[in-house]
Amino acid sequence: MGTRARRLWIVALVALFLLYLVGTLVPSAQDSVTAALGEWPTSVAAGAAGLSLLYASRRWAATGADRDAHADGADGPSALRHLGFAALAWCAGGVTHGLIRLFSSATALSLTLGDLFALAALPLFVIGFTKFAPWPGGLRTAVRHVTDSYVCAAAVFSVVWLLLFSPLYQELGEGAGFLGFALVYPVADIVVLCLLVPLVFMSPHSTRRAVLVAIGALIVIAGADILGALTRLTGPPFLGGVEHPVRFLGFALLGALPWLVEHRPGTDPRRITGRGLYRFAPELAAIGAVFAAAVVLTVAGVRLVGVAPVLPLAAGTAVVVLLVRMVGMLEENATLSRMVRNREVHFHELARNSGDVILVLDRDGGVNYVSPGTAEAFGYRLDDVLAAPVTALIHPEDLGRTKAVTDLFSERGAQGVHMRLRVRAADGTWRHTESTMSLYEQPGEPDRLLVTTRDISAQVALQDEVEHLTFHDGVTGLPNRAYLEERASDVLAHRVINEEPAGEVAVIFLDLDGFTAVNDSAGHVRGDHLLGQAARRLRGEVDSDATLARWGGDEFAVLVENVPRVQRVVDLAERLGRVIASEPFPVADRDIMLTASIGVAFAEQVTDSGELLRNADVAMTRAKERGAGHVEVYAAHMHDTVVSRLELQIRLREALAKDEFFLEYQPVVDLGSSQVTSVEALVRWDRDGERVGPEDFIGAAEESGLIVPLGERILREACEKVAVWRLSDWDIGLSVNLSVKQVLSPRFVESVAGILAESGLPAEVLTLEVDEEVLLDDGGEAVQRLGELRELGVRLAIDDYGMGYASLAHLRRLSVDAIKIDPSFVADLGRDDTVTLLTHTIIQLGRDLGVQVVAEGIERSEQLEQLRAMGCDHGQGFLVARPMPASGVESLVGGEAGVSL
Repeated sequence: MGTRARRLWIVALVALFLLYLVGTLVPSAQDSVTAALGEWPTSVAAGAAGLSLLYASRRWAATGADRDAHADGADGPSALRHLGFAALAWCAGGVTHGLIRLFSSATALSLTLGDLFALAALPLFVIGFTKFAPWPGGLRTAVRHVTDSYVCAAAVFSVVWLLLFSPLYQELGEGAGFLGFALVYPVADIVVLCLLVPLVFMSPHSTRRAVLVAIGALIVIAGADILGALTRLTGPPFLGGVEHPVRFLGFALLGALPWLVEHRPGTDPRRITGRGLYRFAPELAAIGAVFAAAVVLTVAGVRLVGVAPVLPLAAGTAVVVLLVRMVGMLEENATLSRMVRNREVHFHELARNSGDVILVLDRDGGVNYVSPGTAEAFGYRLDDVLAAPVTALIHPEDLGRTKAVTDLFSERGAQGVHMRLRVRAADGTWRHTESTMSLYEQPGEPDRLLVTTRDISAQVALQDEVEHLTFHDGVTGLPNRAYLEERASDVLAHRVINEEPAGEVAVIFLDLDGFTAVNDSAGHVRGDHLLGQAARRLRGEVDSDATLARWGGDEFAVLVENVPRVQRVVDLAERLGRVIASEPFPVADRDIMLTASIGVAFAEQVTDSGELLRNADVAMTRAKERGAGHVEVYAAHMHDTVVSRLELQIRLREALAKDEFFLEYQPVVDLGSSQVTSVEALVRWDRDGERVGPEDFIGAAEESGLIVPLGERILREACEKVAVWRLSDWDIGLSVNLSVKQVLSPRFVESVAGILAESGLPAEVLTLEVDEEVLLDDGGEAVQRLGELRELGVRLAIDDYGMGYASLAHLRRLSVDAIKIDPSFVADLGRDDTVTLLTHTIIQLGRDLGVQVVAEGIERSEQLEQLRAMGCDHGQGFLVARPMPASGVESLVGGEAGVSL
């Protein structure tokens, strides 16, 4: 209901009350008919109030207007319904009174059916009121509330008696029965009011206005009942019969309740009462009423005339109720005492069985109690702990924090403070502990501190170990990549803040050349052992102002701070390279020589640690490209080179997915008969219509690992093509190049065998060419796999023989079927006597070993003649035949005329 409509209701109620009051005070006949008619308007008002409340109850239930009240335990529709029934009971009582006075000669002080209806309205009113303002707590609290309310009612009635009824009682001189009939309404009203008024202060915020209107209506009705009682005792209407308009006002106010306080959806349902003194509203009401009664008695001179029989009865019953209340309080106190004792016993039992140390301290740090677990946890006897202040056991560095916490408890009464302390054990060691402090309150005793402490030394040690493992490498014991990155970031940030020259910071990246082959062949365990040896060598060369870390894999990094000059860092990088290559690394039963490729980068204008580390990595990559054992200092153009190579690797991956690679075949001919005996499969790349040779992408394919799937595709396609040619009775062989990564890749031998089986190509027709570096595989795994291929019948050839590290001793490790002379030897035939002699020696070596010798790169006729003269069996080159597509080979071989030489 809006504010304007509510104001109209209030104005209408006031107007009706004043109109009725004026009409009542006008002199009129005092016969029974007139007296009876005087109650009809109040009965009509009570009935209208009942109908209004019942209608509003249904309306509230249908619209859910009281949903906020439900959150606080109130039930609006039920409250209105019971208040409506109460109003209808009052209406029934008034109507019955009127009818009795019209048709009966009953005396004014006889108890009639109308009185029973009126009295029955009060319980209904109480039920409805408590739906708006629920009883606090459980049954015990409700009983305590009722007893306090009765004491309050006895005191209030005593005051009313002394002020209003005592003089009339003396004048009338009637007996107790006469008095009882006259005061039944006031007594009942006062009891109910004293019962309900305290609930007003504990009612939910959402129903507070309804509670106030309801209690206001009851107070008005009670006032009318007191005026009615005075009328019954005096005979003629008291104050001219003003009780009727007063009662009319009470019923009108009750009927207007739902319209004056109608809920709006969204009303804030917060309960703002039930805290502080509001919790003691019944007790405070009783105390206030008793105090008021005492004041009245004192003002009256404590005269006992006119007191009996009411005051003795009121006082006696109040005393009985107080005794009941005291018995309840004693029982509650006994219960509370048992609870305190049980909790104390429970506390000591928990402390006794707990693995933690539990102490009770006074404000000065003295130990009042210590749990038995102390001896097990820290090795102390209980008497030793109780005899000394707890501060004697705390680490001196932690005493300041401890004092701050205890001061906090003293000043603010803090609760549940957690802190970590170091505590000295009986053996003198410092234990890491975790403690919780809280107030320990006992009735009748000063507040103390309850401290629960547990030993977390093992947990701290584990955390330290985890932190160490997080920032250190488990293989070498060196700081790891995460530590170096964080340290580099801190160093550069510190120099920026302090405006120090960043050029005084440098990073060295070091990569062990050839370690991957060792790790793949000898195994990871032996590879880790080698890394540990390398780390110890490097650690011996790095000063204390530098940080050596394992970056990952076979890479190490050094962060150098306070660089006095550039050359010092370069000298350190060269020393690191020399210490790696100075002597072999013993691995199992072999000695392995390694070198290191090293990159150096200076901070200079760089303020980002990530960029500095990247620059050192780029320089290291450049050093590897130059060959094993080099040192490179970062320059800006290196980054562009690395980026280009990364982009090439990405493009290669896309090309492999899009099948952009194709094969060409270069014939190998018998130099004696000029007949084509085999072809070498050569891969080409069609990049967006541009023909790209292998020299431009094979290196990137090796670095990225794409050489493995690419090599498998080349082998499969070449085998299938040659197998088709051989179905046409062409006796032609196939040569395919392999890289070391292909040979060492998982299931390589099984892959070759599968391709041969699927294509139908005989194994003895296939020749797999490998570089001389395969013979340097110290682990022997590559040689072993090639031996397994030879057992399948596959022929093996050493490609580019003469330019690497292959020797007769190395050739003994792997039986081969052919050696291919490096094109650089063939190019200088007839021009360089030494090269010519070496070439002749290689050819003679092949003949002596019984292997086929193939000369590569024949481009001039004089080279061909000299090779024939030296007894070289086979050859290939631009003079013999250029690489060609499969159709060209078919034309060349299908003509059966051979190659014109």
